[in-house]
Amino acid sequence: MDQITPRKITTPIAFIIGLLLIFFGSAFLLGTLEGTTGFSILRAFFFVIIGVLCAFFSIKLNKRSVYLFFAAFFLLVGFFLFLFALHIIPFSFSQLWPLLSVFAGLALLPAGWRYFGSLRSRYVVPAVVFVLLGCTLLIFSFRLAPFSFKHFVVTWWPLLVVLIGLILVLLSLGTKKP
Repeated sequence: MDQITPRKITTPIAFIIGLLLIFFGSAFLLGTLEGTTGFSILRAFFFVIIGVLCAFFSIKLNKRSVYLFFAAFFLLVGFFLFLFALHIIPFSFSQLWPLLSVFAGLALLPAGWRYFGSLRSRYVVPAVVFVLLGCTLLIFSFRLAPFSFKHFVVTWWPLLVVLIGLILVLLSLGTKKP
């Protein structure tokens, strides 16, 4: 029978208290920088802390790639919000929201690697789709195309059907048969 020792109890508590101290100390330190608000820094660190916690759960719960996906996604979002809060990124969030799709695609890669031990089409194809979708939406968000997104969809909807079919074919080819 597994006994609960004081060390088994204090280690997770110390981990959580340590994360909270890092979070609040860094937030207060960075909040003193000119041009930043405490809320924007806290929001960024909130996502980073959630990402770290998800990474911890991914490590503790073997083969739980969903935690690694959320860890990578929240760390990317937190880092992005941190750069945004420090005004390193000179664009508005209304222009950069498609990056969330790119972050989701990038977060699928380590999750798939953790689950299978290598890159498999089951994760790579959706990851590429998310990244391409985000990049396409960024083009329209920055108004780099001479037409609107609505016009693009109305005109090129058959291409979207072809792409969905291609994705399904690639996924079926990459799936192992029982």
